[in-house]
Amino acid sequence: MLIDPEVMLNSFKEVILTVLIVLAAIAALEGLLYLIFVRWLKLKNAIVIMLISPAVIGLLILQVFPLLWEARLSFTNMSLKHFFNFDFIGLKNYIRVFTEPVLKQVTFFPLLARTILWTAVNIIFHVVGGMCLALLLNREMKLRGLYRMLIIIPWALPQVVAVLAWRGEFNFEYGWINLVLQRIGLTPIPWLTAPVPNFIAMCMVNIWLGIPFMTVIFLGGLQSISGEFYDAAEIDGASKWQSFWNVTLPLMQPIMAPAVILGTVWTFNTFNVSFFINQFELETSDILVTALFRAAFQYNRYGFAAAFAFVIFFILLAYSIFYVKTTKAVEGAEVR
Repeated sequence: MLIDPEVMLNSFKEVILTVLIVLAAIAALEGLLYLIFVRWLKLKNAIVIMLISPAVIGLLILQVFPLLWEARLSFTNMSLKHFFNFDFIGLKNYIRVFTEPVLKQVTFFPLLARTILWTAVNIIFHVVGGMCLALLLNREMKLRGLYRMLIIIPWALPQVVAVLAWRGEFNFEYGWINLVLQRIGLTPIPWLTAPVPNFIAMCMVNIWLGIPFMTVIFLGGLQSISGEFYDAAEIDGASKWQSFWNVTLPLMQPIMAPAVILGTVWTFNTFNVSFFINQFELETSDILVTALFRAAFQYNRYGFAAAFAFVIFFILLAYSIFYVKTTKAVEGAEVR
């Protein structure tokens, strides 16, 4: 399909115009701040305020305002039917999240249980797989740089492209996974149409995508540990496993804690994998974020979806606080 050059030119003009408007607004803001804080108030730290003000205003416009607007929306009955004439309904949307089907059949708590299972399976494989690969790549070996480059490829690929490529390999008739199963005498598996195989396929793809990130994080942490600790452990007669358990793990905790928190939040909210692998929109394979997307943009329940989004946010916030307080990993590490 050819693109009309005139359409391209008009689009380019709109982009340029938008950039010029933003630059003019920033220049006007900086001029106003200069007059107020430098000329009028004569503050010593006026330059600091002038430098951070555009970023602060940008965050207020792009982050705070949408969040407040969504909070307001969660207390209304806004939908495609009530798009302009929606009413304030109080906490009804939050009650509906826990009492009514989120889509057609599935309710919140089965979705939450499936999402927790999805997150736990993926994080366990991410952490264990990432640590094993990091330990292997931290040793002296030939072509170590090449191996490190190869291991990062799944994470470096555009996620949507990688997921769609994997979805093709899960095809019942032509996917290489089922072709291999048939070659060794096994029955092909309906990866995209059966609930359990579809969930397993989602986990397989996300594990493949997530291990490289943990490997890079853990590899950086391992390289920061001084060899003197291991020398001292070896003198004391510690085995390799004892050195790992009593030296490596305690010193890696300040690195593992934020990595696990980030990984959990990302996995909990992973949309691309769970949405595209679940090609036929099986409710038995949905997790919270895909159910949220469908509720908002397929079922057009905007007020309900806003309340649903805040419920997910508070679940993740509670988990992060609980994890940090119980592990105390961010407070530092002590060698046992």
